[in-house]
Amino acid sequence: QVQLEESGGGLVQAGGSLRLSCAASGRTFSSSAMGWFRQAPGKEREFVAAINRRSGNTFYADSVKGRFTISRDNAGNTVYLQMNSLKPEDTAVYYCAAATIVQFTSKGYAYWGQGTQVTVSS
Repeated sequence: QVQLEESGGGLVQAGGSLRLSCAASGRTFSSSAMGWFRQAPGKEREFVAAINRRSGNTFYADSVKGRFTISRDNAGNTVYLQMNSLKPEDTAVYYCAAATIVQFTSKGYAYWGQGTQVTVSS
């Protein structure tokens, strides 16, 4: 079992940067694929980025490709989401999640954090 806790959200101006962190507890972190999702008010939760268990292969939604970078520190049981060139449309609650393999829909992830708010002002 994996327990997840996000941090690093906040208010930033358009064009700015934020780095989200997701601290994981549990012995299975290094064997879990990790993903970031986001949910804006009135919208469905959407895939943002994912990283697989060991090789570090990364995957991104088209809307964030080239601006966001996902990484993981297995020794520190932490996954990160570096967000650059932020836009107002990036405003959402961001969630990290853990799964057995990389998935691109929320249904594939068994474990979720509580979320952290990111607000980008124009």
